[in-house]
Amino acid sequence: MRQMDRYPFIFAIVLFLLAWMLGLPVRAQSAPLNDIRCTLIQDQQSGETLYQDGVCDKRVSPASTFKVPLALIGYDAGILSDAHRPSWDYKPEFKAAKRDQKTVDPTIWERDSIVWYSREITRRLGTEKFAGYVSKLGYGNKDVSGDAGKDNGLTQSWINSSLEISPVEQTEFLRHFLAGKMPASAQAHEMTRAILPTFAAGDWTVQGKTGSTRLGQDGKRSLGWFVGWAEKDGRKIVFARLVVDTKRADTPKGLATRAAFLKDLPQLVK
Repeated sequence: MRQMDRYPFIFAIVLFLLAWMLGLPVRAQSAPLNDIRCTLIQDQQSGETLYQDGVCDKRVSPASTFKVPLALIGYDAGILSDAHRPSWDYKPEFKAAKRDQKTVDPTIWERDSIVWYSREITRRLGTEKFAGYVSKLGYGNKDVSGDAGKDNGLTQSWINSSLEISPVEQTEFLRHFLAGKMPASAQAHEMTRAILPTFAAGDWTVQGKTGSTRLGQDGKRSLGWFVGWAEKDGRKIVFARLVVDTKRADTPKGLATRAAFLKDLPQLVK
């Protein structure tokens, strides 16, 4: 290595050491740069892994799958009342996509994945209470600080920002949630289960939530989640499917991920 070539490398080391000595935050890049594919299916009661394929321990943004714990939080905090209350009207300052410019209740929020409704819940919680709930639930890395220097954790942390979770952690959360063991009221558990969208996959009845976003500052990689649970003949499973790649499509990646999983499930678990 030529002497001139060493300078950028040495300079980077010096900056890192200065930050460390001064106590400045140095956040690790936990989201991997390569593609990720994971399908994880577990028995809800025992936790036995029934099917696993791909890399399932890497943390990435939960995107709209965060609406599952957020519903639990909203009901427990008394912000949400039942499947149809509160019903909030759209406001221009929300700056939402045209399809989301409508009156929304908890059921529509989960079904149509309305971001502005999520943000209205977190605003009503406030920063301290919101962070406290996420920490109590043990959700992923529990980091709701948001983008560095932007003070947007309350409204952005779960969308390509500080909050991250792995497929393994998603299914662990779902197992405890379905067992009623989350630090929230029984009514909050019941209402959250009631508003999650329902689908069919062969003989399986499936409830779950998609998630879609673009990752990183360049947005070159897109993410698709589908997480939830399924029942058949008295048997209950939890699942998480994650796809992260550079492929572009006309529809959000979460919807494609859900469609593929619903097609695959009957063959993956008999």
